[in-house]
Amino acid sequence: MFWIFFVLLIFSTSDCILIDQIISTSSSTSSSTTSSTTSSSTTTAAPGWTITGTMSMARAHHTASTLANGLVLVAGGSIGNGSLNSTELYNSSTGIWTTTGSMNAARADHTASTLANGLVLVAGGSNGNGSLNSTELYNPSTGTWTTTGHMNFARADHTASILANGSILVAGGSNSGGSLNSVELYNLSTGTWATTGNMNVARKYHAASTLANGLVLVTGGRNGNVYLNNVELYNPSTGIWTATGNMNFARGFHTASTLANGSILVAGGFNGTFLNDAELYNPSTGTWTTTGNMNVARQYHAASTLANGSILITGGYNGAYHNSAELY
Repeated sequence: MFWIFFVLLIFSTSDCILIDQIISTSSSTSSSTTSSTTSSSTTTAAPGWTITGTMSMARAHHTASTLANGLVLVAGGSIGNGSLNSTELYNSSTGIWTTTGSMNAARADHTASTLANGLVLVAGGSNGNGSLNSTELYNPSTGTWTTTGHMNFARADHTASILANGSILVAGGSNSGGSLNSVELYNLSTGTWATTGNMNVARKYHAASTLANGLVLVTGGRNGNVYLNNVELYNPSTGIWTATGNMNFARGFHTASTLANGSILVAGGFNGTFLNDAELYNPSTGTWTTTGNMNVARQYHAASTLANGSILITGGYNGAYHNSAELY
């Protein structure tokens, strides 16, 4: 496999850009295979991209969740040195953002998970004064937030994974005590958190992927000042973590994407050096193989799986903020 490189147009930190059409020498996807919609509120920025409505507030370190009704909920984040509790909804049919109810707590570096019942669970994060253990639920029907059970540990820079039974597995992260190996489960029926088996290695800035077999794969991250290449698997049936094959490169701030064949593609990140390498995890063998390098080394980027199975990598940072994107 190889990477296809192209450039995004970014106009401000609150502007948003959607894929409308992606064309390469090997394949093409039309606007019907992506989530973009061109309307009177959108303008063409460049071939393949359209600028869509601007968010009500510029923000970074926020979350974005797709709701059952097709709207996208953006929650919290930070601007400058301040954390935000504001949230807003994007309507892909009109390209317009509308504000919705504010969270009870301002937070950045949190997680957001769309639950089986349609609610969105926001967990942890930080507010500038420290890490949070508070969690809250967004109800799309009412546009309001309600608090739910507190996690057992305050944490930010953690991961949240949806298990086959609908529970949410929160793993690792950090608080004032440093990197965490603690893990806990959110029960939708009771609104409570219960601890489960600890990871073998404390970590933050890692990535987590739910595999087709129901196991959760956690990759890399950082423990203190040490970047990690070790990887472990969580078994929901036993609550136990087991080590699996190490990545070829230690990394944090990377992305992990599930491919159509069940493999996990890990791309980029940072380990003291900005990384452009990528590698694939084979769940059947528990081993990693390198694959084609990205054209641009990057951390803080995002990865999205397109309808045609391609992986879209956007933005990131490698000493400068990037508006480039590439396809695997």
